[in-house]
Amino acid sequence: MTLDITRLLELTTWRAFDVTDDGRVLAGCDESGSVQLVELADDKRTELTALTGAVTGRYLPGERAVVVQHDSDGNERGQLSLLRLDDRRRRPAQLSDLEPLVRDPEHVHRLLDVLPGRIVYATNRRNGVDFDVVIRSAVTGEEHVLYDGGGMVAEVSIDPGSRWAAITVPAARPLSDQVLLAEIMPGTGSDRLRELIGRDVAARHLNPGWQAGGLVVTSDAGREHTGIARLDPRTGEHRWLVTSPSHDLTGRLSPDGRTLLVLTAVDGAHRPALHDAETGEHLLDIALPTEGWCGFPLPEPVWSPDSRFAALTFSSPTSPGDVLLVDITARSCAPLTVSAAQLAGEALAEPSVHRVPARDGQQIPCFRYSPAEPDGSAVLLIHGGPESESVRAFHPLVQAMVARGHTVLVPNVRGSTGYGKTWYSADDARNRLESVEDLADLHQWLPAAGVDPSRAALWGGSYGGYMVLAGLAFQPELWAAGVDIVGISSLVTFLENTAPYRRAHREREYGSLATDADFLREASPLTRASSIAAPLFVLHGANDPRVPLSEAEQIVEAVRGNDVACEFHVYPDEGHGLAKRSNRLDAYPKALAFLARHLG
Repeated sequence: MTLDITRLLELTTWRAFDVTDDGRVLAGCDESGSVQLVELADDKRTELTALTGAVTGRYLPGERAVVVQHDSDGNERGQLSLLRLDDRRRRPAQLSDLEPLVRDPEHVHRLLDVLPGRIVYATNRRNGVDFDVVIRSAVTGEEHVLYDGGGMVAEVSIDPGSRWAAITVPAARPLSDQVLLAEIMPGTGSDRLRELIGRDVAARHLNPGWQAGGLVVTSDAGREHTGIARLDPRTGEHRWLVTSPSHDLTGRLSPDGRTLLVLTAVDGAHRPALHDAETGEHLLDIALPTEGWCGFPLPEPVWSPDSRFAALTFSSPTSPGDVLLVDITARSCAPLTVSAAQLAGEALAEPSVHRVPARDGQQIPCFRYSPAEPDGSAVLLIHGGPESESVRAFHPLVQAMVARGHTVLVPNVRGSTGYGKTWYSADDARNRLESVEDLADLHQWLPAAGVDPSRAALWGGSYGGYMVLAGLAFQPELWAAGVDIVGISSLVTFLENTAPYRRAHREREYGSLATDADFLREASPLTRASSIAAPLFVLHGANDPRVPLSEAEQIVEAVRGNDVACEFHVYPDEGHGLAKRSNRLDAYPKALAFLARHLG
């Protein structure tokens, strides 16, 4: 069969959401066209939901029930419902089959944790801007506000005795986390809250988990790379358990506080291992099916409540996405799904790893996907975030581009995570255009990659869409075409019009409208739109709460005013990206045809 874009987009992918003490896994599966809940148990797959949009969920401990988080057409205003698992059910649950837990369609509700008979969630219903942390009884509906300190909330971890809650919230500096401790006193309305890590910290504090000696986190406090540390609950002092001098680590503590699952990131691939949580001692390497990336999505868990099992989401350049189950007692790791079987016999591209020299002596990490029969053209695919990274995982669009003869470069420009604190901080605020300059350095390297530099295009989504537009606007002589998906065209209007609950959070990264407006305007592609000469293809979701549709509309109007070819497609039932397969099947073949016309 031909490896075309339609077939690639129709591949089924899996991800792990939760796991029980008996090894049942609550998984997400997109076989129906959007991510729905499926239970994997004893070689049996049971479809649990058939909602109109993508869903996530968690098991309610001690019950055969799932707390389901769902939104409407990508608007990201999550609602929480309860699905009781009944073996007599003959079809997946629709919305009418779910018991409402927290329903208020005008506001956001995000599931943070589940406890026996209780759920913990964040909501902005108080004023539409600030998120409160609420503990709700799943039986009586009684609620207790744990935190109402304003701003966004990242994670909450409640200790096994339900006396203390660790709450992480964005700190004042980009990609930094404040850690708060709340002593839970239900019914008094007076939870005692204190800082463990202050607001002015310049360090990450992720994945909090409790053990007798304190709070275990992933952090880069005082370090270039993230490691695993225990925080003294009185002083906040870091005691390092697992570190690396050259690689970022991510850790998850088991619920019993005895074992750490640690992922070491090496050039976009993970090496998982188990460590003793008290001493940090290495216990066991976990063998993966091949070299790839273990999705460790927050705040989704990996451990079963009794700490026997850990579920991982795994993907590689040739495996669309699978669930792996680690059995700690048996010291084994087994795939519960095998998505690569859908591509048996196909010649898929594996990336080579490169460091591209930059103008200032720095090295830009980059993956290169090379076609068997290259046509001399190239596509640079830039990730979103910007606090994110491109990794060695499956990307159907990359494989489709390579199959069409394009060499695909996937860089991690300045501001990307995974390569240390210095690199991810190098684009903050007034250094924004430093990451754009990395595009010019990558372009200069194209001949060494066997590419005609006059036939190079940019492709990116979200912040990657900003990079596409910035490359076309600030470097018009370099790029032959651009594909912008839900991208920012003006940093000023983006900050003015993004959802109110996101504005302060994004100003940490990009700069403040109050103090940095002139620079934000200078760094905006819209300001230089008159320079854009390359054809442009724009995709956007009408319900995008992050990057409003107006960002696309204004750049399209400006580029068309230059008498430059510009295709524009808006999807009324999508938000920040295309979550529905039917829309992806419509949009992406058009985008690839656009590239073929302008890189031919």
